[in-house]
Amino acid sequence: MKLTHLMIASTALAGSATLAAAQETIDIINCGAGDDAAAEVQQADIEEWMAANEGYEVTVEYVPWGQCQERAITLAAAGDPAAISYMGSRVLKQLAGSGLIRPFDLTEEEANSYESSVLSTVQFDGQVWGLPRAFSTKALYWNKGLFEEAGLDMPDGPQSWDDVMTAAQAITENTDAAGIGIPAAEFDNTMHEFLNWLYANGGEVIDADGNVVFDSPNNIETLQFMADLAPYMEEGPLAYDRAELEPLFREGQIAMYTNGGWGRAVTGDVDYGIAPIPGGPSGDGPSTLLITDSLVVFEGSGVEEAAMDLVKFLTDTERQAEFDEGGGWTPIRATARSDELMANDPSWTVFIEAVPTGGPEPSVVDYVAMQDVMNAAIQDVITGDATPEEAAAEAQAELEELAAE
Repeated sequence: MKLTHLMIASTALAGSATLAAAQETIDIINCGAGDDAAAEVQQADIEEWMAANEGYEVTVEYVPWGQCQERAITLAAAGDPAAISYMGSRVLKQLAGSGLIRPFDLTEEEANSYESSVLSTVQFDGQVWGLPRAFSTKALYWNKGLFEEAGLDMPDGPQSWDDVMTAAQAITENTDAAGIGIPAAEFDNTMHEFLNWLYANGGEVIDADGNVVFDSPNNIETLQFMADLAPYMEEGPLAYDRAELEPLFREGQIAMYTNGGWGRAVTGDVDYGIAPIPGGPSGDGPSTLLITDSLVVFEGSGVEEAAMDLVKFLTDTERQAEFDEGGGWTPIRATARSDELMANDPSWTVFIEAVPTGGPEPSVVDYVAMQDVMNAAIQDVITGDATPEEAAAEAQAELEELAAE
């Protein structure tokens, strides 16, 4: 791919000094580390793009996740933005509302290359504000040995909320393990955990018309499910985020928990199964939360058009598929490569087949405030400090205020 308006006559590049003067820099801030397979794939693609667009030099700065987004936003707000940044898609509405990022114009073919559920994670107000770069879905991991020890006959794992409750109670009462691990710390994956089960029960936080519907019957039913599971959770669930549940599962201290595809690599010697997050009594079947991280283009870098071109180049179907495989993430698009991935490793199937029925993170300008409100509701029902109805009503009022901003 070439930017025709960027082509420079070879005679103008005769000397190295002239070449250096002609070059413009596209700075990328990338969350994470630069020493993994996905980073290698990305660097090779960047070098290919630069070879076709000789007027540009692309630099990539890798910044730890804890500081990455803050750094990119701070630079942009100060009028000195990176051209491109890797961001959690959850912050796109805030960035767009502040006029800091530029929307993408996608052709019908480009838009249709994504499942609509995936594109919805970066789309609002009729525009696409970032292109998905990394993607995760979740599934229910279950310890076959503990199920057998508890006398449970579920060869394919829990297939309904009743199954989850039955298994959690039986394991807690008949083994030395807790029935289920639920993250409930002051962290984003407490809300994420709830959303997995909420979508499986047909619930929403914000409906298609932009109305907050947190106090809907589906949502109250999901909060009640959390409350009913509380006696069978790990001790002190408010102290755990999802990553801290991984060793508990590996050591046989919990029998079930949800995790992404990467969870398969941290199970140790556990004989485990993976099942879809089962549908609730008001749902239409299994579901999952869809989480994407995206590449965004900031306004004010002076190289916006070239940056847009580079992002589309990097996220082209085949290049993105190679990047997904390098990172071990759920494939962003359904392709022959994802079919082959499932054929070679059937444990991928549950994560990939969940995509069409999944839902995105709710889109509000102040994402962190929304997270805090939802986490408080979840924690209150788990600890018994509020009934599901009380927690939902309080969260509804606070979320309505946030959605109006």
